[in-house]
Amino acid sequence: MKNAVGLVGVIIIIGICIMPIIKLATFSVMYSITSGVIEPLADEKIVKLLHEMSDVFKILLAIVCSISVLLIIGITLVIKISNSGMMYR
Repeated sequence: MKNAVGLVGVIIIIGICIMPIIKLATFSVMYSITSGVIEPLADEKIVKLLHEMSDVFKILLAIVCSISVLLIIGITLVIKISNSGMMYR
């Protein structure tokens, strides 16, 4: 029973973590495409600003992905530790 509840908990946490990851990836792609499209029309400073914003979103995406993986690993470790206590009874 504990394994099923733990598995469902990990799946729910993955579902919660996937939405910010999708948003950040979308923002990064949108800023990259926008900077490429307006490059012939706009000033060089604006294009550089949009490209830098895209890079910032890529860094945030990497941070959120790594923290999500650490959260999932932590939850699974807690589940494993609680199950190993049952073996000694």
